[in-house]
Amino acid sequence: MVDLSTKYMGMALKNPLVPSASPLSSDVDNIKRMEDAGAAAVVLHSLFEEQIEYDAEALAHFLERGTESYAEALTYFPPHDEFRREPDEYVELIREAKEAVDIPIIPSLNGVSLGGWIEYAKRFEEAGADAIELNVYFIPTNFHLMSYDVEDLYVKLLKEVKRHVSIPVAMKLSPYFSAMPNVASMLDAEGADALVLFNRFYQPDIDIEELEVTPNLQLSTPVEMRLPMRWIAILYGHVDCSMALTSGIHSAEDIIKAMMVGADVANVCSVLLKQGIEHIRPLLQGVTTWMEDHEYESIEQMKGSMSHRSVAEPAALERANYMKVLNSYK
Repeated sequence: MVDLSTKYMGMALKNPLVPSASPLSSDVDNIKRMEDAGAAAVVLHSLFEEQIEYDAEALAHFLERGTESYAEALTYFPPHDEFRREPDEYVELIREAKEAVDIPIIPSLNGVSLGGWIEYAKRFEEAGADAIELNVYFIPTNFHLMSYDVEDLYVKLLKEVKRHVSIPVAMKLSPYFSAMPNVASMLDAEGADALVLFNRFYQPDIDIEELEVTPNLQLSTPVEMRLPMRWIAILYGHVDCSMALTSGIHSAEDIIKAMMVGADVANVCSVLLKQGIEHIRPLLQGVTTWMEDHEYESIEQMKGSMSHRSVAEPAALERANYMKVLNSYK
């Protein structure tokens, strides 16, 4: 019998499949179904900072400047009463989920300021959360903002939350840093318990007749997995924290690839929205069957086997692969 167990942020998990933040996890019955189907942990849907009594001055600095000028501005946010849950209800969801299931529950905080939402990180811990995922959805549109200012935002956020809670803290990152290894190393050094790669930045469309910005959420495709897979392969062995691969995982083979490049868990979302929560079962069975067919005894045995850890010059390998891919098209 193959061993699917893994460790994530110090937590022992029975397998690497973890449903990521989505509308599915806003209901306790769905969370129970996820556990019954075999999920090793669940990340709750994100609580947005705009739902919290936040630090108004900091939020204005990052969001209200040029409110009409870009698609992520405040005028494009849903009205306050359209958000999925109020903060107190979200905290209650954590309590109810912890009473209903035995797997770890990881709430997600989505914001940009260092203000009032730190209070909710503490409340999440008090409610019984096993860890917290900080989902920083921040697109720098200020032309005077330097790259190190953006990086410092992430580091300060992590340090502040870590200062106020004792449970593990994961950082869900954007793929748009100019020097990802350095950012990952800084967050690792500041105590990040995990890096979640990557946050999907949803690109708005434009209605050319109505002259309006039109939100249009597209679910992920397997191709999107290649970006986080590449970076986890580069980072593996160079950071001490856990790593989660999110975006584009749709099959058992995708989960295996995530493990081989060095991820500790594989976050799934779009495939469950498409196929339903029960699809967790065939995904895990597919992983087990593949491992048995290829004589792997455990997840740990394959973890990092396809990473850059054993490559002397990763940059040269990346360049060679770039040329090889271009030449492969006939």
